[in-house]
Amino acid sequence: MDRIGSNLYKSNMKPSDHQTIATYNLFGEAGDLPDVVHCETIEARSRLHDWEFAPHRHARLHQVLYIQNGQGHASLDGKRCELTPSTFVNVPTGVVHGFTFDNGTQGQVITLATESLDETLHSAEGLTAFLNRPFSRPATPDISQTVAQIATVFASRPFARAQILRASCALLLGYIAQAAFHADISGNPIAKPALLARFEALIEQHFLDQWSVSDYANALAVTSTHLSRITKSATGRPASHLIEERIVREARRNLVYTNLPVSTIAYSLGYEDPAYFSRVFSRATGLSPRDFRQRAMSKR
Repeated sequence: MDRIGSNLYKSNMKPSDHQTIATYNLFGEAGDLPDVVHCETIEARSRLHDWEFAPHRHARLHQVLYIQNGQGHASLDGKRCELTPSTFVNVPTGVVHGFTFDNGTQGQVITLATESLDETLHSAEGLTAFLNRPFSRPATPDISQTVAQIATVFASRPFARAQILRASCALLLGYIAQAAFHADISGNPIAKPALLARFEALIEQHFLDQWSVSDYANALAVTSTHLSRITKSATGRPASHLIEERIVREARRNLVYTNLPVSTIAYSLGYEDPAYFSRVFSRATGLSPRDFRQRAMSKR
């Protein structure tokens, strides 16, 4: 069994197997390198696990499921959504989700690494606010056709595969945001604790400054212990992991989408010693920065 397959199978563990909601790798979160996108059929995994996936979440992945035939239901942060033919489900990063499908349900699961979204989406255009909301809606013809194109190109190795997949995924994200806009999906269904939202905002402002957990806790007027308790309860990870994940996410994006030397990337992320940066990156991903970049290029 390949590592990607193994990580996918882990998502079907029963709730009793865990004290808290599990956070799993899918692809591109550990030693596996993100392709432009990962695409597979609903049936490929579901039929191996009685068509049921217990609630879990992904730390650095965004998923879109398209149900072509069959039915079932999804749980999105505790909200039940009925799944019928020609519907899609938007599952943002970090959202607790689970699925139960009728035997024989057909469709596709499209998975994108957060680096892909960072590269594709522009904050001024306002799409992120809609894509960050979990929801299910009837699929428009544009969504159905784009999913089909992604599945076809992903399974083959045509010339310009990576460019076509990038463009198709950007198109899919646009159509999904458009569907959310027309459905007037608003609010923040993730219902993050206020302290966590403030902490995440501070990370965006200061992750390049190499702030420690205590620096963030002081800025938030709480103790480091309390801050980590809140983040672990809401995300399954302590505050230190969220800080490191944001730095590694930026490093991965630079390694995949730029030609900057590893040492330059390290300095830009606030590391005075590129060798130390490489150790941090290797611990988080299972690959050295150079190996990560080489494997990324081999996917293109």
